[in-house]
Amino acid sequence: MDIENAIKDVITAKLADGIIERLVAENLEKGINKSLENLLGSYGDVTKVIEEKIKGVMIGQLSSYDYSKYIVKLDCVLTEILKRTSLDNKNILTNFKELMVDSEFPKVVKLSDIFEEFKKFVAKNVDTSKLEVEYDDGPSYEYVSITMEVEREEKRQWSTSSFEYAKVIFECEKDEDLNFEIRLSKFMDYGWELSTEIDTSIKSLRYLDDMKIYLIKLNQSRAKIEIDEEDMSDEVRPEKEPEASFE
Repeated sequence: MDIENAIKDVITAKLADGIIERLVAENLEKGINKSLENLLGSYGDVTKVIEEKIKGVMIGQLSSYDYSKYIVKLDCVLTEILKRTSLDNKNILTNFKELMVDSEFPKVVKLSDIFEEFKKFVAKNVDTSKLEVEYDDGPSYEYVSITMEVEREEKRQWSTSSFEYAKVIFECEKDEDLNFEIRLSKFMDYGWELSTEIDTSIKSLRYLDDMKIYLIKLNQSRAKIEIDEEDMSDEVRPEKEPEASFE
């Protein structure tokens, strides 16, 4: 038997037992799987189409969803965690909780309103260790003086900028640690806007006080600031009461 006839006999036998059909089917399956893998892989055309469709649906659903009930749940969870944590962590969680809770701000907030918040802040936090104790209507700490002053930044005569800038300084006479300033900017006649340089990173949350949290939330509200007063002053009674002494 020559070589050609031997090859023909082998091919005829393989055709008869179905191996050719099986090999074709296996390789066809591999080809289809490879094609689908390319289409549905990370950079496949079909994957891109599916991602766009899912993204369109999910963004619409998420943006219109009411998350208020989850804020309530978050509040409960944080409250439970606060009971079991150290003081530093309590400060972090408390401040985080305050920042998460929505506050209603009007579209325009007056500087005199911010000054009122400063009064509350000083009354609650002023250092009383160096204050005199008064006994007129029972023992209480002396009133402390607080002020607010607006310093407008003068533009150079040659400046063509359409922006105006101002600095607002809040001071407590008896406790310099409570002093701070905010910056305001205005473009043409569009109203004054608040800008703050308060660090809101996680590591700094423990150091945020009530006034800083108020200013952060006010800044996030995008409310315009009305300079209704350029200078203000007042007297504040500390909330803390002197310890009773018996002589």
